[in-house]
Amino acid sequence: MDTAGRVTLPAEFKHADIDILALLIADMLERLIAHNDRIPLLPESLTRFHSRSTPAISVLDYLRRIIRFTKVEKSCLLLTLHYIDQICARIPLFTLSSLTCHRFIIASITVCSKGLCDTFCTNSLYARVGGIPVSELNVLEREFLRMIDWRLTCTPEVLQEYYINLVRTDSSGRFSIRGSPSTAESSESNPESMVSRPPSPMQGHSSTDPRIRLTTSMCSPSHHEPSTILMDTATRTPQAPQVPTLEQNMAFADLQSSLGGSRMWGKQEQSSSHLSAA
Repeated sequence: MDTAGRVTLPAEFKHADIDILALLIADMLERLIAHNDRIPLLPESLTRFHSRSTPAISVLDYLRRIIRFTKVEKSCLLLTLHYIDQICARIPLFTLSSLTCHRFIIASITVCSKGLCDTFCTNSLYARVGGIPVSELNVLEREFLRMIDWRLTCTPEVLQEYYINLVRTDSSGRFSIRGSPSTAESSESNPESMVSRPPSPMQGHSSTDPRIRLTTSMCSPSHHEPSTILMDTATRTPQAPQVPTLEQNMAFADLQSSLGGSRMWGKQEQSSSHLSAA
């Protein structure tokens, strides 16, 4: 750390401190949640990952809890971001919001650790750390694998790209990668870079293409358009409008009832409820 309080990070994510990775990921997810929470919730958008109310624990504290008790690997933390993009590309109605983020994270860490790591924990431990019943985690695990189409792997180069862009777009502006221009310097030439999405690893589209959501600092997403992280949404296959299932309609009515039916979906209040079942 220099006298100005800026922190220089290793060039490769595998050498970075895991708590710094948690800080960077939490910063990205909190901004993603803030954007997506402004999108009205519809019955057909409900998933197994929706909680009845916003968990009281912050995303950063939740990540730190998982790191402390499960010894999750750094690659699994970064893969969570990749999974968000992949699932949002396959299922456009899914959004990472304050109601889905925590469940998504623990399901992602569980699936990724069990599928790609030499050592991992039992579902009972992951569930206890995540604050949900093990039966609920089992359901989330199956649903997660279905949504990701069992595609769990990712190249180190893509994970490195996520790491670089997390540092580049961190809202505090105090991190930089060794050997590259500091975030503060780059933000002078592009003042919007601190609050927007970095360029997608997928190339070949103009930064003004409206189909690319938040992939460059020049894009300004609609408040009603779901945001992902690095995914170039121009590659998405258009899907016909979906009609909510009976189960979704029933869950939606139950959710409205539990919230009193008087609150706007885009302005979720903090609740003391800890990851209650949807």
